[in-house]
Amino acid sequence: MRTVRTMLAAAALAGAALLGPAASAGVADSATPTPSGSASGAASEAGPTEAGTSFRTAAFFKQGQQATAQASTGDYLYWVFPADTGERPTVTATVTLPEAALRHGSSTWRIDVYDGLRRRQPCVYGMQSRPAAKEASTVELACTLRPVRAAADTWSNDPLPGSYFVRLTVTGLPEEDSGQPFSARVGATSRDMGGAYATDGALSVPLVPGATTPETVEARAPEDGWSSGWWSDRWLWTAAGGVLAALAGVGGYVLTRGSGRPSRVPPAG
Repeated sequence: MRTVRTMLAAAALAGAALLGPAASAGVADSATPTPSGSASGAASEAGPTEAGTSFRTAAFFKQGQQATAQASTGDYLYWVFPADTGERPTVTATVTLPEAALRHGSSTWRIDVYDGLRRRQPCVYGMQSRPAAKEASTVELACTLRPVRAAADTWSNDPLPGSYFVRLTVTGLPEEDSGQPFSARVGATSRDMGGAYATDGALSVPLVPGATTPETVEARAPEDGWSSGWWSDRWLWTAAGGVLAALAGVGGYVLTRGSGRPSRVPPAG
């Protein structure tokens, strides 16, 4: 029995050592739905100071940067940023409204996020549409997307690695307030979701509209480049499971084989 206890203790220690990194990631994922920082972990950096007016002219920024723009109320503003496999992006926007004395009533602002195929992606967390009272000076918007997958069925709407477009506009306001100046600040951060959301396979190239050469695809890549799509911490869980299964098999054999021939039984022959 001492041998059995020793082997079971060894199995537990091996499992803890192998599952430690993956288990820590799982605990971190369950803590809070809000991303803790940018993909690079750096502080917010300055981004573009203008926005596009369509998908084709969207202003590019990287995660962790803050893009700003000034426009007239009623304009559609577009930005674009990269998101890679395993990331769960959160887009935030702050709209600084015209002076309250110049406005005639409340307004409603909205951000929408589209992937590289221009499919609108649903928000799982955050206030992507919010009203602003006449006296309000700013309005805060946020949209957390589903985790980006390496590959997906053609019929699905799962987010895939590549470019993500952000569109900001006002969806309701008094007619007299149309055309008044406002300013906007937009940013994006991501949480690494790990192997819990990993899928087999990968796209041949990320969904980067307008990119016709590998160089232009890489120019729109995240800070550390596009991932290969094959690695995830699911490999750790698989390896740990294999080791634990082997140790359990050895332990089961030791428990069931007995202690050999009893001493009172003479040998055959």
